[in-house]
Amino acid sequence: MSAILDLQLASDSADIPKQQDMQLWLDTLLSHQQLNKKEITVRIVDEAEIQQLNQQYRGKDKSTNVLSFPFEMPELVMPDGVHMDESISDFLGDIVVCTQVVKLESQQQNKLLAHHWAHMLIHGTLHLLGYDHIEDQDAEEMEGIEIAILQKLGIDDPYQNH
Repeated sequence: MSAILDLQLASDSADIPKQQDMQLWLDTLLSHQQLNKKEITVRIVDEAEIQQLNQQYRGKDKSTNVLSFPFEMPELVMPDGVHMDESISDFLGDIVVCTQVVKLESQQQNKLLAHHWAHMLIHGTLHLLGYDHIEDQDAEEMEGIEIAILQKLGIDDPYQNH
């Protein structure tokens, strides 16, 4: 099961994982969720851009590690005989990750940088799939899925020391 990864690099940071690593992380998640050929745009940005997006879409004037923007299919009325391309339903949405915040958090939490990147991409993608962590029960479910996927990648439970 594979992800179709559209990678956008809007940061020149040297700490960005390789595209093949991101592909592996997303493929592992889709396999775990029994999904195939879902398209995801991952945009890697610096603090200024993520802060602007966080302010614009969440009303929070600060930088953050990851933002997810699930694709919502618009209601379209097609003329008789015209059919929509079915592959459009395979697009999950956009994930925006801030390289500086991920690096800082990995240092503060004493985690390997690559492991924290994997966690952020998995976390963001689960948001695209409709998971959230607002309610405790939902947070436990989402964290359990994250832990299971990360374990398949040989990465320790990211919540064990929090």
